Amino acid sequence: MEKEKMLSYILDAYQYPIVFVDCDHIIRYMNKMAEYHYYSERGYSNLIGKSISECHNSQSEEKIRGAIEKLKNHGNEIFLGISVKNQRIYINPVRDESGEFIGYFERFELNLQK
Repeated sequence: MEKEKMLSYILDAYQYPIVFVDCDHIIRYMNKMAEYHYYSERGYSNLIGKSISECHNSQSEEKIRGAIEKLKNHGNEIFLGISVKNQRIYINPVRDESGEFIGYFERFELNLQK
């Protein structure tokens, strides 16, 4: 099995949305739950290859861009907030083998804190 296909299967098995965005803020990958969340629940379509601003309001986009600047400076995972579906939203840096920042991914998880 090719590595890319295997990684896609692994990410699709995750029960919450995961979206990978490159350094130019272009959406490059969405797992099946992200597609469901953005396409079926929120009404967007064909987000791959489009700017992340296509699916976030200006307030969210500003928060994300601020977090990205922290990630670029060797920051780690950043908590963005809690969704209306009571899911915690995080943004994580992605780096290549030399440690160069190549993008980030947004991930969700159930908020178990009250």
